[in-house]
Amino acid sequence: MSANTSRQPTGDSDLSSGPGQAAPTADGTPGAAEDATKVIDGSGRPTHRFWSGRRIPAALAALLSAAAVGFLLYDVVAVRAGRNAMRWRRRLAKELATRPLDDVWMIVGAAVAMALGLWLFLLAVTPGLRRLLPMRRPTGIPGTEDVRAGLDRRAAALVLRDRAMQVPGVQSAQVAVGRRKVKAQARAHFRDLEEVRADLHAELGEAVTSLGLARQPTLAVRVRRPKKG
Repeated sequence: MSANTSRQPTGDSDLSSGPGQAAPTADGTPGAAEDATKVIDGSGRPTHRFWSGRRIPAALAALLSAAAVGFLLYDVVAVRAGRNAMRWRRRLAKELATRPLDDVWMIVGAAVAMALGLWLFLLAVTPGLRRLLPMRRPTGIPGTEDVRAGLDRRAAALVLRDRAMQVPGVQSAQVAVGRRKVKAQARAHFRDLEEVRADLHAELGEAVTSLGLARQPTLAVRVRRPKKG
């Protein structure tokens, strides 16, 4: 996300900064890396990431499983009733009995089954909803013990981009917000690059803290001159 002003660019040098220090938490201590799915907010209570319902994968897995089991059960009941087994089941039983384990199709089928199983396992044990950043829970307010809030990463990027554009000398800015890191890139068409970078780092550091996130991300700022022409 970027925004441009109407000022004319000058110069073509650039200046970048490495990852900044984590913004301080509510008690004044620097933010530290926490567990992937659980962090401790300013009140000392654990704040978990939001879990996705994953309705589409669950529905697809349930429908495919129900169709396969139903089809197989129908054939088994038909055989028990005195009818011949379907051709596909006879063919499948013959192939499984005669093909060696090192056959190409056996290996491909096993790999596909393993990939699908691993995909379903990852969906079951990971929270998902990576676009939502958990926020600190309110403290000192009765009835808010179970209140949970999240901030969309794109909305956070827009807020930080607007704050970056308020720094004198910044012509345009782009901000990318991740779960653990905020990357800001800006173009400065006047003022010393080091001064712009310092002011931008301070402004964005304050803005990140004011977002009220349970996990304070680290901040990396890069400032450069716009290209001539």
